[in-house]
Amino acid sequence: MWILPLVGYLGSIVGFCFLTLAIASGLYYLSELVEEHTVLAKKVLTKLIYAIIGVQVLLCVVDRFPFFPTVLGVISHVVYLGNMRRFPFVKLSDPLFIASCALVLINHYVWFKHFSHHQERAYQNMSSYYDAPSNMPTFTEIASYFGICVWLVPFALFVSLSASDNVLPTMGHEGSTSAGGVDADSKKRRGQGMAKALVDGVLNTIGEISAMSKFKKRSDDRL
Repeated sequence: MWILPLVGYLGSIVGFCFLTLAIASGLYYLSELVEEHTVLAKKVLTKLIYAIIGVQVLLCVVDRFPFFPTVLGVISHVVYLGNMRRFPFVKLSDPLFIASCALVLINHYVWFKHFSHHQERAYQNMSSYYDAPSNMPTFTEIASYFGICVWLVPFALFVSLSASDNVLPTMGHEGSTSAGGVDADSKKRRGQGMAKALVDGVLNTIGEISAMSKFKKRSDDRL
């Protein structure tokens, strides 16, 4: 068969493009919601962090999860909570923000290593090839743990937080106005989420590349 594999490759590429566009659209929409409902988003994220800390403690006490990785997870979420001080604004050079980014990777590595070793030990203890490994979490359970206890809060913060470079000034009409129009004290700031800024940057880059290619094609046609 020659044509069917090519159709399969083409379908994979098209599916990947649609999946990428769907994720980008979802991030953009979530970022817009956070910009419009900042107070509610802060409350939800704060309660979410406390809830995940509680889940990690319960997993350690009830399901006998390892102590030190659990402590690392709790400390990571406490650091994530520190980013809520000036929500939704954050400085990319803030040590707390940099520590949060590092803890995301460290947390992922530690738990990935734990589940890998746990699976390896479970298979080594099998007496027969046909035996089922005991006390080994399923793929769904492991993926759910990573999605909820490791990646959910960092992903939510990425969608919600606005870098200081993306802060847009907006003018209000409160109080007295000066000769120029609006009083300086009535200025407010509105942040553009990092996820939204990333999507806008990618779209602008694609538009610039497309415009440059069209201009180059027209120049070649004239020559």
